[in-house]
Amino acid sequence: MNYRLSLLDQSPINEGQTAAQALEATLTFALKAEALGYHRLWVSEHHDTDRLAGSSPEVLIAWLLARTSRLRIGSGGVMLQHYSPYKVAENFHLLASLAPDRVDIGIGKAPGGLPLSTKALRGYTQADAVPGFPAQLQQLTHYLTHLDDHLAGNEARALPRPPASPQRFLLGASPESARLAASLGWNFVFAGFINTSEQVMTESVLAYHEYSAGQGQALVSLAVLAAQTCEQAEALVAEQHNFRVTVGDRHVTVGTREQAEAFVKQAGATQYHIEQQKLSVLHGTPGDIHQQLRDIQRRLCVNEFVIHTPLTDAAVRLKSIELLAGQH
Repeated sequence: MNYRLSLLDQSPINEGQTAAQALEATLTFALKAEALGYHRLWVSEHHDTDRLAGSSPEVLIAWLLARTSRLRIGSGGVMLQHYSPYKVAENFHLLASLAPDRVDIGIGKAPGGLPLSTKALRGYTQADAVPGFPAQLQQLTHYLTHLDDHLAGNEARALPRPPASPQRFLLGASPESARLAASLGWNFVFAGFINTSEQVMTESVLAYHEYSAGQGQALVSLAVLAAQTCEQAEALVAEQHNFRVTVGDRHVTVGTREQAEAFVKQAGATQYHIEQQKLSVLHGTPGDIHQQLRDIQRRLCVNEFVIHTPLTDAAVRLKSIELLAGQH
């Protein structure tokens, strides 16, 4: 098979588990991924939730880099709206100096939390004072690329200068995100586990190919669960749901009804709609899954998939990636 497999792990906290145990499970996941030959492992950013332990991907990345030797480690992703692009560039240049040519910077534009955590992350900055996401990404691009000595004393440089720059990926779920990534020279990852529309995935990836003129990579990230039989896989994903909250023209997808109701309360909304949606997970035997990945590869010219297994049971997640690697 001529496509790579990579992984996204969100450090889910299983029932009866502590956050420390969930983070230890992410380390176990990374070590297993490296042993199985996966190309990358990315960790996510979520705030003020008892369900996911990874609130600071940069810190977790450093820990995982120190405990692995070959696997590329990165963010899937840093939620840029909350931060100074300069500081984000500094963080990833430092990581890339600690582990040369093993660091990926993945950037997202979702809040990664509910309104109260978003407000807290912004500190004293008013929401309307924050530049739009395209402007923030352009600033970040500048700091990641402008490190020349002649700039010293004239503008801030995001030092240290790493031996190899971190690989850059914009995470998105629309053709607009794909075009933005292409315009700034970033690779693009379609977040198929967030936007499950096959049509939007096709439009987004093809838009990236068109606008990038072959100068970058388009990846697809999917929710995937492999089991030894189709029946086992179906049973494992049968009760998995998301909840989509609509408040005016705003939409957010969360993992539980309690989170949906908390979002509504924190947003101060009186008119809203909460819809339970079955989680869309590509599931089955490893052979079934690889056949579907091959179909996407041929149709969209995608040569790497970032696999997310949206279950909290660490043993189930490990077994799934073992089965997929065994057929790859």
